[in-house]
Amino acid sequence: MTRTKKTTERRATGDHFEGAALSFLQARGLRLVHANFLCRHGEIDLVMRDGETLVFVEVRYRRSSAFGGALGSVTVAKRRKLISAAHLWLAWHPHDARRPCRFDVLAFEGESVEWVRAAFEAA
Repeated sequence: MTRTKKTTERRATGDHFEGAALSFLQARGLRLVHANFLCRHGEIDLVMRDGETLVFVEVRYRRSSAFGGALGSVTVAKRRKLISAAHLWLAWHPHDARRPCRFDVLAFEGESVEWVRAAFEAA
């Protein structure tokens, strides 16, 4: 398989699970603010509102729990990138800077899904 084909398949899988995460969270009352916020620090999969709280959502998928699974794939380095990207979001959207914020992870592993609210904090 060529590198381009692998990248395309990986992106399609990511899009599928980001869509599933969006549906899952909307069914639980969260509202979409922005999908796939890209900046020099990386990407935030979903920016959502839960009442007055701004929620930065990382969506992870793994076929199995081998090698740490979906939740384990949100490493310290990944958390730093997400926090940096969130700081940039807040700088570009000053009306959101006054809102309480949190970082959630929606982890898809095999056929299961786990939503971890406030999975980590910005330090």
